[in-house]
Amino acid sequence: MRSLRGRTMDECMRRQPRVLDLWNVGATGQVWSLRFQAFPPSVEDSPLARRGREGGQAKQGLDVRGDSTESGARLARPSSAPTRALIVLLVLGIALGLVPATRAANPAALRNAILDLTGTFGPRYPRGGEFLQRLAAIESRSARPDTAALADTDDALAALEREALLANPLLCEHPILFVVRRQYRPDHHNTATFFPPAAHEHNDGQFTPGGALKTLDLAQGGRVTSLLETADGVVRDPEVHFDGRRIVFAFRRNAADSYHLYEIQADGSGLRQLTTAPDVDDFDPLYLPDDAIAFSSTREPKYCACNRHLMANLYRMDADGANICQIGKSTLFEGHGVLTPDGRILYDRWEYVDRNFGDAQALWTVHPDGTSHAIYWGNNTAAPGAVIDARIVPGTHRALCVFGSCHDRPWGALALVDPALGLDGPEPVLRTWPADARQRVRANGWELFDAFASVSPKYEDPYPLSATYFLCSRTTGAGEQMGLYLIDVFGNELLVHAEPPGCFDPMPLAPSPRPPVLPPARDFESRTGTFYVQNVYEGTHMTGIPHGTVRSLRVVESPEKRFWTRPAWNGQGQEAPAMNWHDFGNKRILGTVPVEPDGSAYFSVPADTFVYFQLLDADGLMIQSMRSGTIVQPGERAGCVGCHEDRRTTPRVGRTPLALNRPPSALGGWYGPPREFSYLRDVQPVFDKHCVGCHDFGQKAAAVLILAGDRDLVFNTSYNELWRKKLIHVVGAGPPEIQAPYAWGAHASPIIRVLRDRYRDRLSPEELDRVVTWVDLNAPYYPTYASAYPDHHAGRCPLTPAQLAQLQKLTGIPLADLASHNGNRGPAVSFDRPELSPCLAVFPNPNDPRALEALDIIRAGHAQLARQPEADADGFQPCERDAWREAKYLARRDAELARRDAIRSGRKQYDANPGPAAGP
Repeated sequence: MRSLRGRTMDECMRRQPRVLDLWNVGATGQVWSLRFQAFPPSVEDSPLARRGREGGQAKQGLDVRGDSTESGARLARPSSAPTRALIVLLVLGIALGLVPATRAANPAALRNAILDLTGTFGPRYPRGGEFLQRLAAIESRSARPDTAALADTDDALAALEREALLANPLLCEHPILFVVRRQYRPDHHNTATFFPPAAHEHNDGQFTPGGALKTLDLAQGGRVTSLLETADGVVRDPEVHFDGRRIVFAFRRNAADSYHLYEIQADGSGLRQLTTAPDVDDFDPLYLPDDAIAFSSTREPKYCACNRHLMANLYRMDADGANICQIGKSTLFEGHGVLTPDGRILYDRWEYVDRNFGDAQALWTVHPDGTSHAIYWGNNTAAPGAVIDARIVPGTHRALCVFGSCHDRPWGALALVDPALGLDGPEPVLRTWPADARQRVRANGWELFDAFASVSPKYEDPYPLSATYFLCSRTTGAGEQMGLYLIDVFGNELLVHAEPPGCFDPMPLAPSPRPPVLPPARDFESRTGTFYVQNVYEGTHMTGIPHGTVRSLRVVESPEKRFWTRPAWNGQGQEAPAMNWHDFGNKRILGTVPVEPDGSAYFSVPADTFVYFQLLDADGLMIQSMRSGTIVQPGERAGCVGCHEDRRTTPRVGRTPLALNRPPSALGGWYGPPREFSYLRDVQPVFDKHCVGCHDFGQKAAAVLILAGDRDLVFNTSYNELWRKKLIHVVGAGPPEIQAPYAWGAHASPIIRVLRDRYRDRLSPEELDRVVTWVDLNAPYYPTYASAYPDHHAGRCPLTPAQLAQLQKLTGIPLADLASHNGNRGPAVSFDRPELSPCLAVFPNPNDPRALEALDIIRAGHAQLARQPEADADGFQPCERDAWREAKYLARRDAELARRDAIRSGRKQYDANPGPAAGP
């Protein structure tokens, strides 16, 4: 092998290595790696192949593969002692600089690419024959047992690889547009990349400026031209217009600015700003077939339910920036929108209802008017945790996307997915880069959402040039630096261009086909839309449920999170503030509608409302529940074949479903107008009336269960007891898999069985239904994310941190460390009846000065709650900061309604400044 010792990084890059990196053992300024190359049978007997096998990976030698159950790639045990010894010597030699580190191009992969390019492009790729002859000559020279000749073939093969692959007409006939910037700083989620500077946002101090919008012209010898440069800001997310002559992108001028949308001509002239709203981040723009622009934006301020980060939804606007209108309404994040060949928007969406936060990031589609949101792939797949940044491969219905992780940057493995083979699991994953990353794909499993965090190298920003050749950003080997790469289906990976601090978003600066304009299916007059279900019994997870079992369908809203606190309750993730024992969301029952004998249902739903559905039996108990959400736009009529049906099926043709022979059913709320469900208001009165007489502090039955409503540090006593003692069986923040009918909820919960079997005659139908419904809603507690005590324990406790610390010191109970569903030891205090607080039991003498001081602290909490109730009680008023956030939310909503009114009346309305500019 020829030594790389003393070569610069750029010289190493020009050699174009392409194989699996197993170790990086380098010194500053140089790259040293041990790498293995697998050669196909066509070159198996050449010295090039033999040298690869000597490194380790052959048909019957070292087995190198990824292991999805471990945090990083795994090097399997070599098959023989000599091979193991060789690897040890190689590692030591490389580390000491005595043995060179290199990797060669793959002759077979290169030959296949040259043959394909020659056959596909003909005269547009005129040197194909010459390249094949040179490749044959290189392989012939490598047959000589001459060390110098072998070194020469390395350089010759690398040079030929670069020359032949860069001659690809898809790559060289038009300039390549790209962005230069630093890699986003690591934060908590892959969505946390825009670091908002607005008041009271969580990660506003992470912005790292510097970057440019550039072009690379390979036909001009790799000439790089800057269209826009910034030392204080960041350019991101460019998209080229169908005519190839203009570019829309997001630009933040400095740390105090937000991301706004701009447009520039392909030659760098004519820069103009399209959006201007302060304290709003607009990004991920794309041109629509009618020349309007869709994008992601924080214009509806909402937060990650399992943390505190600002989220975004999809919007659209006219080509000049007028009449911005929201077209997505999921509860968390919608980003990386791109067009499909049929005119829809393909985007990645993060939302969850009654399920784990980390594996609920999938690919979805929507029409440009915001109608027909539908899953594309991956909504119930355990790993990857994040399926993002997809583009349709030309001439196919497949998508090239990034398989990433929840807690990572928006990078990972590249994957080619075919949804015609399934909407979840590994079967639709045709291949990945790196190849062994496919082993990490899992349909089922618990907490696998970060399985792709250890993939190496990392890929980002895929752009398919054809069904065979793809552009992307990829780590170059120099830390986190990203370069522009050309990869193909034959196994070639070529570094096209790299410059500091990193290169992103490559795409041809060229004309592209304009998809058809889809006719709008929404209006700006209605406040409702309609849903219909053809047959609730049709579905992958309704097997075995006889017709007639389902009598009604409950419509539940899953509201967005508008507020957050610093202290958290740890459910399955960080609730901030505490909301529930295990899950994150609050719920609002909109009403229940009938299901006809043939399984059909037809009903009206408020527009722009994120809802899900539950199927109920004759007793009102849940049989099956959605664990995702959907919306309708004003005037939209949406429907489905069944519940959890295979989305690749079509409706049965025949008799009109019975529900469609009548007007849509109306939603009438649940024992009153729709409201946010509150355990203390909607459920606890049932226990107070029928159960607390026996199941109270100091009573004999308390040893089994306490159902008193006394307020604890975070929730109340009965809620704590029912969850902690597993008397309810619900999913909480449950697994990604769709659950079987009757698997959870009232039918599966011991407390409901007891109430129905032993106490049915004592409880009225409404009282029993209140407890049943609470369980079927996944047993929530708080009605709102707003808080009265945002800086106290779990964001809910009336005691100050100092008071809680003193109570902890007096009792010896680590109260501050018990703010989690799996660490909680049970009710510790009673703010309603302080003298009955369980934590006082540690004092044998109630007159002990420590006991009296502890009691005084709890009484102070009681008095504080009387003056300032928390969100579970009557009289609640949110803290000043949350009141400001609510005013900001409502002002943004009013601005959205004003823009819709302008659209309805045919007027133009541009960005204004809605909402408070600063807050408490």
